[in-house]
Amino acid sequence: MILFKLPTAPASIQQGQPLKTVLDVEAVTCLAHNIALVYPAFDQSAFSELALTDLAPLGIMDRAAHIAKALKATLPANFAQATDILLHTLTPPNQRTERLGLSVFFYLPHTRFIADYGRDAQHNAGEDPFAVAMHAQYELTRRFTAEFSMRPFLIHDFERTLNQLKQWLADPDPHVRRLCVEGCRPRLPWGAHIPQLIKDPTPVLPILEALKNDASLYVRRSVANHVGDIAKDHPAVAFTLCERWLTHADKDLKWVIRHALRHPVKQGNAVATQLRRAAGSQR
Repeated sequence: MILFKLPTAPASIQQGQPLKTVLDVEAVTCLAHNIALVYPAFDQSAFSELALTDLAPLGIMDRAAHIAKALKATLPANFAQATDILLHTLTPPNQRTERLGLSVFFYLPHTRFIADYGRDAQHNAGEDPFAVAMHAQYELTRRFTAEFSMRPFLIHDFERTLNQLKQWLADPDPHVRRLCVEGCRPRLPWGAHIPQLIKDPTPVLPILEALKNDASLYVRRSVANHVGDIAKDHPAVAFTLCERWLTHADKDLKWVIRHALRHPVKQGNAVATQLRRAAGSQR
């Protein structure tokens, strides 16, 4: 059995220890080791030197991009071949959705590699890399999250990417179902905004409808946060949605509604306040 290494990381962000330190020397060393196990021709020294040079001053998202660039320089030029190697280094999928710790951020450079190099044919011997990239996102979100790496695909290939998300709505893995919601949030924190959905959120409403009663709180919380994003730009759309959901809503869906309306209630919106009270809020 091949034993892949993961860097040590705390269970949560520690005072005085920024999140970016998760992607440091140990993470680069682990990544080089894991790749060499499945791809013996891999030049670990060259990768490590590229990945660690000028890494220190960067924040975590820029570190992920920097390490992904080093991967691009040292893995096979063909995107499909390089991605296959990376996927063969993955640890087993997460069985839980809570208290995963910060070690999962080890896979942030992997997702950045897919986002940066999986959207055009020149990195895949002239072949369309979309299917390869989507398969990679599916596998990576089961270990970490692909909510950040999915966004460039939505921005540049909206219809095809949205259709892929819809195909995953009934997936048995809650990490994948959550990606269907979180990956297309119009104003995801840390992630690129999706201008098309900020302008018009209606294309993703069927996704929210499909998962509003999901068995997993992990997924339902994402639905609530997504509706909260919509409320910032299109409050009438969000309020109409919540009002309709209130009909025959169980306690779990009422929680989704209350959670979704927190921001407009704080802003003093009377409609949001009324809906939130109807969903069981005391204020």
